[in-house]
Amino acid sequence: MPDTSEALDFWEPVIRSETREDGTILVWQEEELGPYPRCMTEKFLHWAEVAPDRSWMVERGPDGAWQHMSYGEAAKKIQAIGSALLALGLSPENPLLILSGNSVRHAIMALAAQHVGVPSAALAPAYALAKGDLGKLEDVAAQLTPGMIFAEDATPFERAITEVFAPEIPVVCATGGVSGREVLSFDSLAATEPSAEMQAAYEGLGPDTVAKFLFTSGTTGSPKAVIQTQRMLCSNQEMVADSYRFLRKQPPVVCDWAPWNHTAAGNKVFNLVIYNGGTLYLDDGKPTPRDIHKTIRNLREVSPTWYFNVPLGYQMLLDAMENEPELRKTFFKQLKMLMYAGAGMSQPVWDRITRIAEQEVEGGVVLGTGLGSTETGPFAISCCERAETAGNLGVPARGITLKLVPQGDKLEARIKGPNITPGYWRNEKLSAEAFDEEGFYCFGDAIRFVEPGNPAAGFYFDGRLAENFKLASGTWVAVGTLRAKLTNDLQGLASDVVVAGEGHNELGALVVPDWDTLRGMVDEKGLEGEALLNHPKVRRVAADLLDAHAARATGSASRVTRMMFLDVPLSFEKGEVTDKGSINQRAVLRHRADLVENLWSEDPRVIALSRERV
Repeated sequence: MPDTSEALDFWEPVIRSETREDGTILVWQEEELGPYPRCMTEKFLHWAEVAPDRSWMVERGPDGAWQHMSYGEAAKKIQAIGSALLALGLSPENPLLILSGNSVRHAIMALAAQHVGVPSAALAPAYALAKGDLGKLEDVAAQLTPGMIFAEDATPFERAITEVFAPEIPVVCATGGVSGREVLSFDSLAATEPSAEMQAAYEGLGPDTVAKFLFTSGTTGSPKAVIQTQRMLCSNQEMVADSYRFLRKQPPVVCDWAPWNHTAAGNKVFNLVIYNGGTLYLDDGKPTPRDIHKTIRNLREVSPTWYFNVPLGYQMLLDAMENEPELRKTFFKQLKMLMYAGAGMSQPVWDRITRIAEQEVEGGVVLGTGLGSTETGPFAISCCERAETAGNLGVPARGITLKLVPQGDKLEARIKGPNITPGYWRNEKLSAEAFDEEGFYCFGDAIRFVEPGNPAAGFYFDGRLAENFKLASGTWVAVGTLRAKLTNDLQGLASDVVVAGEGHNELGALVVPDWDTLRGMVDEKGLEGEALLNHPKVRRVAADLLDAHAARATGSASRVTRMMFLDVPLSFEKGEVTDKGSINQRAVLRHRADLVENLWSEDPRVIALSRERV
């Protein structure tokens, strides 16, 4: 059994706080943030010089074998393609738009643009692959006015490119093409002779240079382009390295599936590897029943030192690990830390992970989460301490000041630091609205003390302020807290829930089922969908768990009395869920209004508690 107890090295923050007369609380670390480079590719070139043959990024080839790209080889391609992009007229006003998913070529294109001061914007491929309306893609095109489009294989994106983008915008690809449009090959750009203009552009990069754009999910309207500056990216990675200090001692090995169009993977994970000279294995799997086998295959062969997943992904991995000792051994062989985000983790999943970790690693492994957003880099608040329960967000990183502003009986979280976006591209109104009068970015989230009055003990998420609503009685419902509680109380039957009940006397919930758990409950093979949800044992167990949840509740605002399993998956196109699995409560309620109303009807799909039992 490996012993990582000596190797684990995390921050030991000294937390300071101040309470103002109006009840506002400021929290920060006493130690100042250390120095960081002026741009991210400065770090890349450092590793290309001191460890040119070290694998930077690894992906599966057409034959299924791992293909390695070294720091030295990648640096040459970055400089060559950066020279080509400048020659082709790209600029902040006409940036690079990336339509396809994670790949080595995608990474090199983005870094090449960043290296010469040209922002890139990676989109969720689903924006361009939607069979019907391309409205979100049209919004993106109007905001960015791109000067070039990259798609590794252009063929699947031909319809979107043709219908949305002006014909003079060229396409760069490795395979495929778009009829009637200039198509440039990735290899031809990578063969460009590095130019003096490229070197001058690189040397001219500064902390305020726009490195990239990241779009928010757009679940409440048009996607917003969040500006990501070099200062944001570099200061954020110094915060990460200060927090996870073991990264400085051993170059990290990461195996990750999460999409780069999201800040968690596109900024934190992607740059964590570069900043510390590590190796990133591209996981071609995903936490879905169809693709989880690919992730499991990869983790049989790769031993990460730092690992990220969403709670549902961990749940699927645990199902495999509990029946495959060799997978557990490979996975935990050199693991230092597990990270989760994207949704709250239920206590049963937390307990399963920590139990297996303790079996495989002397002293166990730190399992942590945090609070951040696209606007914060994303690293802002983090927990790096061993804990017995899920949910502690931790404390603010070095260089960050956390501001807690009373909002009724809630504390709204706001932060200030070098990792904060200057705003939204070409949208001064939204940019101004994102900050308060002291320049603090407003999360829109509420948090609460783990130990009342002791910020050093960390904070719990206390809900999205915009999600909360009132019952007919006028009682406020803290949706975030209740979602986590009900998911826990359903003991594995649900991967997440959506709380409803605005204007009603009682609360209801739409439940996203954990299909594997439900299948394991029944003896009949082959039951799926609605038939499985209506199986008498499933309904009986669900009703009993809901009954127990209601019995433990302290009032109508914390008691869900009726629920309905969703047999139709949540839709990315409708904004109900992001491609990393985060659910947008309001979008689900809006698009499934008929089901919400049926919660208070005699619909047979509803598992409701009787008045007598409540």
